[in-house]
Amino acid sequence: MAESAITDDMRASVGVEGPEMISEVTSTGCRLFARAVGHTDLIFYDREVARQRGYRDVVAPPGFLGSLIFRPGERPEMGGQTPLKTPYRRVLNGGTTFEYFEPLCAGDVVHSRSKVTEYQERQGSIGPMLITFRETSYVRSDGTLVAKMYGNLINY
Repeated sequence: MAESAITDDMRASVGVEGPEMISEVTSTGCRLFARAVGHTDLIFYDREVARQRGYRDVVAPPGFLGSLIFRPGERPEMGGQTPLKTPYRRVLNGGTTFEYFEPLCAGDVVHSRSKVTEYQERQGSIGPMLITFRETSYVRSDGTLVAKMYGNLINY
């Protein structure tokens, strides 16, 4: 690689949390997500079954951390952050993993914040790549950390 695609602004952004995003966990959202990904456990669908098994309400299935609260004029997929300016035209999701600490249930409100943890440059089979590693923390409105998401995007 000749010149680095990692700018001083990008280096300065590592570890800096972006704006808070707020999501709501609803019973309908839990049911729709569970159905879409093929979960059959009734805790994701039936409030009484969930309560009998010790949960407060319908349980949010793995991968569902609520639906962002819509705010007109805001691009919720960006979390209010400015997109990266890179010399690359294409973007690929390089993978996402979740770490869960507490279950989420219908009625929960979740506050999340994301940060870039690292940038890496690599040479791929079709040319240079910029890999952006991100971490997002999800905190229930009572202050309990419920999950973390670790993901990376590949610009090439």
